[in-house]
Amino acid sequence: MKIKIYKVFLLLSFLAGIVSITYFALQKTQEAGTILMSAFIFAALGIQGYEKFKGFSYTLVIFAAATCSLCFPTFFIEINGYPSKKLIVPLLIIVMFGMGTHMNVKDFIGIIKTPKPIFIGLLCHYTLMPTIGFILAYTSNLPPEIAAGIILLGCSPSGMASNVMSYISGGNLSLSVTVTGLSTLLAPILTPLLMKLLAGQLVPVNFWEMLWHITQIVILPVLAGLIYNRFAYGKFSWFDRILPLMAMCAIPIIIVIVTASGRNALLSMGPILVLLILIHNLAGYFLGYKLSKFWGLREDEARTIAFEVGMQNAGLASGIALQMGRMATMGLASAIFGPVQNITASVLANWWKGKTIVQ
Repeated sequence: MKIKIYKVFLLLSFLAGIVSITYFALQKTQEAGTILMSAFIFAALGIQGYEKFKGFSYTLVIFAAATCSLCFPTFFIEINGYPSKKLIVPLLIIVMFGMGTHMNVKDFIGIIKTPKPIFIGLLCHYTLMPTIGFILAYTSNLPPEIAAGIILLGCSPSGMASNVMSYISGGNLSLSVTVTGLSTLLAPILTPLLMKLLAGQLVPVNFWEMLWHITQIVILPVLAGLIYNRFAYGKFSWFDRILPLMAMCAIPIIIVIVTASGRNALLSMGPILVLLILIHNLAGYFLGYKLSKFWGLREDEARTIAFEVGMQNAGLASGIALQMGRMATMGLASAIFGPVQNITASVLANWWKGKTIVQ
């Protein structure tokens, strides 16, 4: 009976998708967008009945939210006269604090025992992704500020979802957590430094100002989370339960706000930007994996490094773009990168999951 309900949702999703295409063809974009949003929601509900695909539900909800913000941007630009973009930094602080509560000093002890895979992960992440972003930005003929957003993504630390994907794929979870944590802690220095070097010709970059912004958004909340983990985790069970949910809700809200703010630019060059983001993301997986194998890492470690390189903290990139006063332009790449990497990483993780690791 339950499977039939899920199949009904999938059928409704398919029909809504067909209707939305028809409305797009008739140039009734607002109606088409509303129906497409419904298609994403029905699809998110429908795939819950299938273990192999249910992990995509969160991404489909993000797509639905982004579609809604594209169709009705005025609802997301301000709330009762309050600029919604001012919510981005507090939301990011919640996400970073949540990350800190799931980190432990013990997670970093492995650096002393097995430094090689950690060093390779950090080296690949902060060389490959900035370089790929630089090449894509300067060869794309995009407006300078939008192109700079691609470089900003490449200079950002690893995304937290990489830990989940590493676990699903049979990778090394402790290595993933350590590389994510260290890339995040190094971000206040490396992100503004790389941005100054690689994007300085596209947009003015104030190194010290960006360092301070990232410290506020990343380092202080993560340290607060670490302290909470050490002294208070488990003592407030209700808070421990709702914190992951708050973090999960924060990401789509950030994407919706950025998408609404940059709606016009996104509609005019969306397909080109999506293609560039996809290339950036997939190249990170491929090169991260291949270089890890070249340098003699085990299969589980190579899979982990692939995710640590290819997956970026798109939310942080949005926050930095906001602090620079360029959210509607530099923030566009990060708004697209988040949903794209969730899809590609889920596909790759589930594909690797079905393959036995041979060391």
